[in-house]
Amino acid sequence: MTYLDVSPMIHALRANPDQFEFSSGSLHHIPSRHRFQFDEGRVRVDAHCDCAFLAVEHRQETALCEAFQEWHVNYWRPVEINREFASHFAQPSWIRRAMINLTERLHRWLMTQPQHKEAYKSYSVPAE
Repeated sequence: MTYLDVSPMIHALRANPDQFEFSSGSLHHIPSRHRFQFDEGRVRVDAHCDCAFLAVEHRQETALCEAFQEWHVNYWRPVEINREFASHFAQPSWIRRAMINLTERLHRWLMTQPQHKEAYKSYSVPAE
């Protein structure tokens, strides 16, 4: 049986990790739009070309799974953590900013005591 040679992909995972992304449970190679599913040491290739017709040979499958795990730990996970961290400091949407501004004004208005002229009457006390 003829197998798909995935050694170029293993090399690309190590040499150009930014060409890949992980989403919806699969590894995506951005330039080729190939998707790879990893499940219990097995690899499934999804592609819009003939690449998906061949199975990955077991030895290369093991090497690819190891390269994927290495990529995920050393490249992708730090990217995810940094994106999440940056999102904590992102500017809120315009609607949220407007609601915050409105809430601040309402809070200020509620905290301000109404000024009653009667409360500020002056009393004169005769000097002795």
